[in-house]
Amino acid sequence: MSQKITLIHSNKLPSVDYAYASHVPSGMDLFFMAGACPLDEEGRVPEASGFEEQAKRCVENLKEALKECGAQLTDVAYTRVLVASTEQSDIVTVWKAVREAFGSHDVPSTLSGVTVLGYGNQLVEIEAIAALPGHKES
Repeated sequence: MSQKITLIHSNKLPSVDYAYASHVPSGMDLFFMAGACPLDEEGRVPEASGFEEQAKRCVENLKEALKECGAQLTDVAYTRVLVASTEQSDIVTVWKAVREAFGSHDVPSTLSGVTVLGYGNQLVEIEAIAALPGHKES
């Protein structure tokens, strides 16, 4: 029997472009991913990068980190997307880029505007929790 994350939608809450919850079955291994930052190959945030570009770079870096765990975006059970802006339009721009990358896997997420992030020029960071079928102990 294959274990997988179940995304839970609601018929009683407003229709939104994400699941309201996810269920991770017992026995799955959880991976708590460090915040994916928009770092380039040299470990820097490109100076002239904007919200959409940084969101896409964060997703690409998240995908690489997930690969290290044997996972992919469809194994993500939850995300938190942080955007260094007080402008709702910037936050929506980031959300659209992240949602597009996740495709039909409309994982539950929290989207927050924050005052500052850890790297110079950083505008976006994505935290994630992934789940994979558990390994049996021998």
